[in-house]
Amino acid sequence: MTARLANAFAKGHPALVTFITAGDGDTAANLDALVAGGADVIELGMPFTDPMADGPAIQAANLRSLAKGTRTADVFAIATAFRQRHPDTPLVLMGYANPMVARGPDWFAEAAAKAGVDGVICVDIPAEEDDSLGQQLRAHGVANIRLATPTTDTARLPAVLEGASGFLYYVSVAGITGLQQAAQDSIESAVARLKSATTLPVAVGFGVRTPDQAAAIARVADGVVVGSAIIDIIAEHGEGAPEHVRAYIHSLSTAIHAAKEVA
Repeated sequence: MTARLANAFAKGHPALVTFITAGDGDTAANLDALVAGGADVIELGMPFTDPMADGPAIQAANLRSLAKGTRTADVFAIATAFRQRHPDTPLVLMGYANPMVARGPDWFAEAAAKAGVDGVICVDIPAEEDDSLGQQLRAHGVANIRLATPTTDTARLPAVLEGASGFLYYVSVAGITGLQQAAQDSIESAVARLKSATTLPVAVGFGVRTPDQAAAIARVADGVVVGSAIIDIIAEHGEGAPEHVRAYIHSLSTAIHAAKEVA
């Protein structure tokens, strides 16, 4: 299944990686809008009561989803239906350990593979605890996507990269999602350091909102991750969000493609 991820980062331009929360708004229609707008990889958030790394926008999306009764089974149903509609677009589940391992890591990894999920990002299982989920994901052909941050120093980076696959997600700020963006020069130096240590694609996220911001990152990274800005559109427009989501994603995709052409 990781072949879809590899293909997404081998299109000749940096990948646009997008995030929405499962169960928030018309999830199926919003997922379709992401694909139609030009998203190369989609992260589907698993709603959780205590999303410690997320800012107000995604926290609110989690609460809206949970209020509707969204459960892990619903997330897998959404993923399965998405895979049937979009056989070639990579889908990554992103979330926290509690929902992922509540029924055991083997169960979760097998269910993810069966649903057509390409990778998993678990925010709060550190690399040093790989046997809690990572090895089970790999056993079922699901990429174990790791996070690196501005505080991931040279001594710890090898542990983060050990067993990682799919791509490396660089969290560009030491904070929560959606509230700030790192300075471009710090992103450039961090990406250069990470790329010197791994052959995995490096995607940069946290705080990316505008086409200009996406284009600037696209000139130095293999992927650009956008989440909170999409969540804000869904919160504002509700059931009418898909067309607004599609148009926004198209603006980002166009900027990323153009940035690669002039880089």
